[in-house]
Amino acid sequence: MNKFERGLKIREQIIGEKASGSVTDSLKDIAPILDKYTQVAFDEMSNRDALNMQQREMITLTTLVTQGDTASQLRVHIQGALNVGLSQEEIVEIFIQCLPYVGFPKVLNAVSVAKEVFKQSSN
Repeated sequence: MNKFERGLKIREQIIGEKASGSVTDSLKDIAPILDKYTQVAFDEMSNRDALNMQQREMITLTTLVTQGDTASQLRVHIQGALNVGLSQEEIVEIFIQCLPYVGFPKVLNAVSVAKEVFKQSSN
């Protein structure tokens, strides 16, 4: 199995097969190389031992909330955080921790996205 195949498998485990397929579908007609880069990134992350996947998803969520206007990526990575074992409470707490640093609008938007994902994942 090469790094692309390993990365794809890991990406599917973390964000789910449906979301992973959506990434591939959204890029195949315009920038398929970006899909390959994400596969390589997931492969490389899995080969590093200093952080576990829960910690990596926590960092990813924090980074996304600080950028703002990242709802689609937040959806994917909130589900990914749930998939690697973070609780809904921990995910919300990550956003609350960001409040003094990034402000109410970005945190409220992230919590709103989380609410949607939590509702969908409980169905």
